[in-house]
Amino acid sequence: MATPLDSLDALEADRALVSAVLAREPWAFNQLVRQYQGLVWHVVDRMVRHPDDTRELCQDVFLRVHRSVHQYRGESALKSWIAQVAYSVALRHLERKRIPIMEEVGDDDASPMAERVADGFDLEAAMVNEESARHLHAAMAALPPLQRTLLTLYHLEEMPIGDMALVTGLAEGTIKSHLFRSRKRLRAILETRMGVPA
Repeated sequence: MATPLDSLDALEADRALVSAVLAREPWAFNQLVRQYQGLVWHVVDRMVRHPDDTRELCQDVFLRVHRSVHQYRGESALKSWIAQVAYSVALRHLERKRIPIMEEVGDDDASPMAERVADGFDLEAAMVNEESARHLHAAMAALPPLQRTLLTLYHLEEMPIGDMALVTGLAEGTIKSHLFRSRKRLRAILETRMGVPA
């Protein structure tokens, strides 16, 4: 179904959608939820990994978005702003439960190689068939919450590193380092589980 925002470019459409929400247009908040519920689920679920908590926290995210949408300035993508709210809600949940979001960084992780995002491991190729995809999802579940979330934002949501920095409050170099380490660890887990180099 076409909406009044279909012909606008992305940032202009974001601003128009927020204006419509603020003007209490009947369709506007429903469209916002439909458009971003997958993103919110990905962020919260990758952080929390508990379906009941994830559902409840996703509702909290949209309540918070509804209450504070007037704070969106339209300078960056609405997707990044909503992901930031989702990340913040999930992070607070983990802090309340005293669940660490990342592992301690060892000396080998501080190497210049860790600054690179790509390390020759093709995450998309690892998902070619159903069995590989199952192994990959299980391997991702073994990662700490922050690394799961960063991989999801980068690969599933195709979010640029700069936007990920806005969402998480982490420096771009730190995000690249986490992505590099996550992919290295995923490859090791997949090699162990599947018995072949990934």
